[in-house]
Amino acid sequence: MENKLHKNLDLEKWKNFSKEEQILNIAAEFSRTKNWIAKEDEPEILNCLNRAFELIDLTANDPRWQNGLKELLRLREVLAGFYLRENKDINKFIKLFEILLRFDKFTSQIKI
Repeated sequence: MENKLHKNLDLEKWKNFSKEEQILNIAAEFSRTKNWIAKEDEPEILNCLNRAFELIDLTANDPRWQNGLKELLRLREVLAGFYLRENKDINKFIKLFEILLRFDKFTSQIKI
């Protein structure tokens, strides 16, 4: 799988990140998304979400996530629905952000 947005990142490199680091990298894109939602900048919102999708896809292909794959892919599915919505409700997005952070015991302690 070749990344379009994270050109210097492939699955082998991604697998060297701890699960916590993977979640934090995805969370960074979620944080950027949240900021652009507040500014109502649709193109930037979509750019951030596209980068988040790419990282989620890398995560889904990491064998360490096999036990949580169903939940990870469900999060991706709900995020895709959010992506397609015309109205990007920040409160609904924050709920998705909180769900993402619950994937790891360390990141679950982060407050948005």
